[in-house]
Amino acid sequence: MKISIITATYNSAKTIADTLDSIANQTFDDIEHIVIDGQSGDGTLSILDSHRGRIARIVSEPDLGIYDAMNKGIALATGDIVGLLNSDDAFATRDSLLRVAIAMQDPEIDCCYGDLVYVDSDDLQKVVRYWKSRPFAPGLFRRGWVPPHPTFYVRRHVYERHGMFNLNYRLAADFELMLRMLEKHRIRSAYIPEVLVKMRLGGATNQSLLNIWRQNVEIYRSAQQHEIGMSLTQFVLAKIWARSSQFVFRPNGV
Repeated sequence: MKISIITATYNSAKTIADTLDSIANQTFDDIEHIVIDGQSGDGTLSILDSHRGRIARIVSEPDLGIYDAMNKGIALATGDIVGLLNSDDAFATRDSLLRVAIAMQDPEIDCCYGDLVYVDSDDLQKVVRYWKSRPFAPGLFRRGWVPPHPTFYVRRHVYERHGMFNLNYRLAADFELMLRMLEKHRIRSAYIPEVLVKMRLGGATNQSLLNIWRQNVEIYRSAQQHEIGMSLTQFVLAKIWARSSQFVFRPNGV
């Protein structure tokens, strides 16, 4: 089993080394790492070049944003399983990909996902929020639930069958993709009850209340597109509750 990891970068010089090191330190080693760069101008490419021995392919060219970059990477992937690790994120442990590989040994499983912790932007060891997921059940998406996208691993043939990121969604294409695959097409999933990824606080969506609102509108629009009944008010309230609880609960040992 080979796992393809796609990393989209753009002016990521401050964080990309941590991402690269966390991949290199994985105990599971049948990895194809593909980096899609949006023509960075801050030294990112120099760092990537110094790690070429660990990276299967580096593409640097203009793109239409992070979801377009991710689509390019998925299209180039040759692994049996495809996952995404953002350029400011890192695997939580050296065994994160091994856990994915074990889950995906079951031929009946199309995808898997786990838990995620948000960490301080300057300190990967400082946990700020804990995103604990759960096994998928039909109807969860309409109640505000979604797996942590950076922990979401999918068989490559599932992308070929059901499509990649829909670029019509600028802030919620990850939600739309997982809703489409899990809720609409009911691909078979496995939940790994462990923290797989550390995610730095920040991101385009959380930079303003306006972007948060726009993302929720896109989420509602995606549910309508796939004929998944959803109350926008109910979804937003459930999301507020889920996000608030992430600041209270902590994974074991943290």
